[in-house]
Amino acid sequence: MRKFQLSLVLLLIISFSKAQNTSGVPPIIAEKDLTAYLFVYFTGNAVEEEAVRYAISPDGYHYYHLNDNKPVIDNKLISSTGGVRDPHILRGEDGKTFYMVLTDMTSSKGWDSNRAMVLLKSTDLVNWKSSVVNIQTTFSGNENLKRVWAPQTIYDAKAGKYIIYFSMQHAGGPDIIYYAYANKDFTALESEPKVLFVPKSKNACIDGDIIEKDGIYHLFYKTETKSPGIKVATTTDLTSGNWTENDNYLQQTKEAVEGVSVFKLNHSDEYILMYDMYMKGKYQFTKTKDLEHFTVIDNDISMDFHPRHGTILPITRSELKRLIAKWGKPANYPQINNNPVLEGYYADPEVLHSNKTKKYYIYPTSDGFDGWSGYYFKTFSSDDLVNWKDEGVILDLKKNVSWANRNAWAPCIVEKKIKGKYQYFYYFTAAQKIGVAVSDNPTGPFKDSGKPIVATRPKGIKDGQEIDPDVFTDPKTGKSYLYWGNMYMAVAELNPDMVSLKPGSTKVITVNNSYREGTYVFYRNDKYYFMWSEDDTRSPNYKVRYGISKSPLGPLEIPKDNIVIQGNKEEEIYATGHNSVLKVPNKDEWYLVYHRFSYPTGIKMGDAGGFHREVAIDKLEFNADGTIKQVVPTHAGINLLK
Repeated sequence: MRKFQLSLVLLLIISFSKAQNTSGVPPIIAEKDLTAYLFVYFTGNAVEEEAVRYAISPDGYHYYHLNDNKPVIDNKLISSTGGVRDPHILRGEDGKTFYMVLTDMTSSKGWDSNRAMVLLKSTDLVNWKSSVVNIQTTFSGNENLKRVWAPQTIYDAKAGKYIIYFSMQHAGGPDIIYYAYANKDFTALESEPKVLFVPKSKNACIDGDIIEKDGIYHLFYKTETKSPGIKVATTTDLTSGNWTENDNYLQQTKEAVEGVSVFKLNHSDEYILMYDMYMKGKYQFTKTKDLEHFTVIDNDISMDFHPRHGTILPITRSELKRLIAKWGKPANYPQINNNPVLEGYYADPEVLHSNKTKKYYIYPTSDGFDGWSGYYFKTFSSDDLVNWKDEGVILDLKKNVSWANRNAWAPCIVEKKIKGKYQYFYYFTAAQKIGVAVSDNPTGPFKDSGKPIVATRPKGIKDGQEIDPDVFTDPKTGKSYLYWGNMYMAVAELNPDMVSLKPGSTKVITVNNSYREGTYVFYRNDKYYFMWSEDDTRSPNYKVRYGISKSPLGPLEIPKDNIVIQGNKEEEIYATGHNSVLKVPNKDEWYLVYHRFSYPTGIKMGDAGGFHREVAIDKLEFNADGTIKQVVPTHAGINLLK
């Protein structure tokens, strides 16, 4: 975990200060986890084409349709007209709820035939709940309403609500962009629509798309004048009516355009502005950094379909897999990486196979907090080591631990059968001390023992921290041992109750100058393997080394080439450390579970990369003489365990 060589007093002061900082908490969706894109669109003016379709992209440039380019939502079930157009999709502020709005319309009935929009809500991008909002019948004074077009949604942070904005035309007037707040359930509008934007020219405007950048909202829209095209207006307050208009046309073509949409490229400061060249049956894509100057990138774009007015949403790998599980993986879609195995910021992973549940579990440090100031622990479960389920918080220092409320780091766990019943003993770092909590299940709830099991340095040790516990049960004797330490490797025998140490059993194991922290011990072919981390978790050179012993208490024999894993600069993988090891039951098959800088953002964060880490798994292999083959860290990760 945290790697300081300061006096303990100074360290605690710094740690406490960091822990009180309410900023710098993990984001709901980490930018590094946005690894793909979902394109939501319709395809044409025939009734069967006026329906929601999906495509996916690994990079924002190459798009592959899903479901054989057939609708993914039944347009007849969700609309009042039998057709839907102009789909706009938005990720909610909670990161896991999605909102889609559609024009409720079949063009065969005429361009002035619709009065309604469709609102949809989903938590998985697959199953949607829908409702129809008919402006004319819901709100009085709209008897002469002719059409309601191209609704979109954005979150208004000032109001704490979602705004739905759309163009409407009443008889005798131009198309104007209106807005209204959606109700809490996203099934209706809270009040009648109000004007959001009218160009100073007072001419018609449609197909608005708003994106926020650096506190400024940019409204891209289509003018419907004698010279129609794409323009932009900006404001710092969505509902103020105070807009600054840019008189320049933004489209980079002389063709007719509509359906403008903009999205930010993942892991980049660049944006894509695209628009529907509807007379040509294709899109034009442009790129920009400032949302003012645009360069055509059509030659970089490929699609195996012909979309009409739609929007593109950055998505995570788990969301991508969910879409593929439902509609299949396109034949030409590239390989999907399996590392990192957990989305979000996590570190110091402890892996366990439970004999009780026959599942695998990872117990990490909850990372992404400023200065390692996290205060709770979670666990994740899997049947195959590739797909992991978040089982939620299993121990919260502020709620469940009386003796510490900060710096929740580096847990470990052991499953033991006591009097015929499985129990789980969970050792964890809190406020630079080590505690233990107990549960009957690998997912908790865990009950703290009420006091630290390790609170002071071993006799004779002057530097370092009481952190990074590891628990190991010797298959030869059945005895369990607790290891811990930063700048020193300590070990003590656990009493049969597993929540206290055998008096007089604590000793310090001599390693060498490479030892920093993160001890992990396992047994294979009559050898005891000791692993540890070298350097600082903030350093790109953080790595794992190992030694071998004939006893769980040492001494260690350290091979000449004893690196277990280190960074892979060619793949931009750095700071691979603080690991655990998994043996597949009944097989000589092994895996290394470790953390590293988050990819691709961590290496650019400076010291903050040391508390914005991610968890990965790669295969662990041995030479014939029992020495360890150096693991090369990968983005691809491992295959599904069968």
